Amino acid sequence: MTYRFSGFVAAGAIIAAGGPALAQTEVKIGYALAPDSHYGVAAQKFEEVVTEQTGDAFEFNHFPSSGLGGEREVIEGLQIGTIEATIVSSGTLANFVPDTGVFDIPFLFRDLEHARAVLDGEIGQEILAKFDNVGLHGLAWGEQGFRHITNNRNPIETPADVEGLKIRTMENPVHQAAFNAMGAAPTPMAWPEVISSLQQGVIDGQENPLSVIVSVKLDEVQEYLTLSGHVYSPAMLLVSKPFWDGLTDEQKEAFETAADEAVTAMRGFVDEVETTGVETLKERGMQVNELSAEQKAQFQDEISSAYEGYYETYGQDLVDSIVNVE
Repeated sequence: MTYRFSGFVAAGAIIAAGGPALAQTEVKIGYALAPDSHYGVAAQKFEEVVTEQTGDAFEFNHFPSSGLGGEREVIEGLQIGTIEATIVSSGTLANFVPDTGVFDIPFLFRDLEHARAVLDGEIGQEILAKFDNVGLHGLAWGEQGFRHITNNRNPIETPADVEGLKIRTMENPVHQAAFNAMGAAPTPMAWPEVISSLQQGVIDGQENPLSVIVSVKLDEVQEYLTLSGHVYSPAMLLVSKPFWDGLTDEQKEAFETAADEAVTAMRGFVDEVETTGVETLKERGMQVNELSAEQKAQFQDEISSAYEGYYETYGQDLVDSIVNVE
């Protein structure tokens, strides 16, 4: 499904009058969620600001709801230049820039303010810059929020309640290591397959931020929601490096400004859902429970064995420096 947000009436009028048409550069932007999600809100703001600053230079075509394929396929499309832009979760980013996986370590961030300070600060920006080395250009860190567990088997209050749970995770080794340590059966799966797999009982549950759980109506296929907040989930606004290299300096500045405003819109959406999402899901019939600080500590103890692997992969100094950001 393609959503066009063109606003190029002036160029059309020139053509109709028989005059020369201004050449427009197509920007295909793909993302996994619906237009009314935090991804869609960010994508529309991104286009709006670019158009305000560059006039008719670009024609945006939006492909929401995985209209261009799964996230890995879309990122690979950016690398070869067949797709220009995407808003993407951190699920597959570590396959392209391994250091991004550090942000997926469970219980790493205290709250949204802490996470945003890290991503917008020196650590986040250094990792963002590494995408230029793999055929991509990272414009800005976006956000999904803290991830929570949904399932159809039972409420989750202790690590024992997760044991054997067939839970979909992103294609992310950091997440998989954590759920393996808990005794679950993590099942990496591309997002387009998740809803049908939940409906058919191929998997028992999944984990995602409220922004996703609400917007894709997971309450229709999941009975229990546990507010575990076990992992903070960033997102990223990426463009193709071949596309980026073809822009003028003024156009690059417009895209950077647009990305910053898109992130502001995305974070505003997340803030709103964090405030209202739980009540929305309760009204839709989900059974909701929230882990206390003591219960979260039990989960942290349960996955302590995974931390040695995280330190080996990313370095304890980096992990500690993230924890210590004020």
